[in-house]
Amino acid sequence: MKKLRIGIVGCGAIGGSLAKEIVSNFSKDASLAALYDIRPEKSLDLAGKVKKSDKLCAASLDALIKRSDLVIEASSARAAWEIARKSLSAGCDIMVMSVGGMVGHLKSLQSLAGKNNARVYFPSGAISGIDALKAANTGKVRKVVLTTRKNPAAFKGVEYVAKKFKLDGLKKDKLLFSGSASSAVKYFPQNINVAAVLGLAGIGMRKTRVRIIASPHTTKNIHEIEIVSDAASIFTRTENILHPQNPKTSYLAVLAAIATLKQILQPIKIGT
Repeated sequence: MKKLRIGIVGCGAIGGSLAKEIVSNFSKDASLAALYDIRPEKSLDLAGKVKKSDKLCAASLDALIKRSDLVIEASSARAAWEIARKSLSAGCDIMVMSVGGMVGHLKSLQSLAGKNNARVYFPSGAISGIDALKAANTGKVRKVVLTTRKNPAAFKGVEYVAKKFKLDGLKKDKLLFSGSASSAVKYFPQNINVAAVLGLAGIGMRKTRVRIIASPHTTKNIHEIEIVSDAASIFTRTENILHPQNPKTSYLAVLAAIATLKQILQPIKIGT
């Protein structure tokens, strides 16, 4: 069988982890076809680490798409839609890591994918309970609430936080945000992709509620989800180990992408 050619856009902590996984553990069914980053030195460095060759590096996003059957977006919420638009327009499937960047583009995303016979994959990320939410949402879901706790260091560089709060020397938990998932992904584009996943899988971005807390007492990214539905009352708590190269990212988010890739490649699908 023909191997699935995979291109990765974004060569940071997530893109690097996925590239190494594809080369090490998926070589039977897939090949790492290309790497691209707006900072060429990052793709060069990653190419040297995974294959010791700069031939993996694509000169542009368009060049990467031409060499790929599946594009993995691992860049940023700001760039995600344009990457998805170009990939789908060329008939490429895409896996989106920066799910928050897709909010507001869902109709266009669905139209492009259908028109070009392509698929879009959103991994569940650093939370548990998506399967249960999807199942319950085929009936009636009345409430979905996400409460996220992270160490104050995880919010460095977040403009919304810098304007409103001083987190240096914080001694107790501080509520940074309470509102809709749509607002959460707008103000915390690098911190709260899980809110977008929840909103898209369940009752929508506006009805899904989000609370974000800076907690000096934790070194983990903690996500608690409360779901109230006609089928069940569901509560999950996921205490995430931080990605060793990026404290804004949970290690489980990378593993969720790997699990999604495994689902794509294998004939047996497990889970809702």
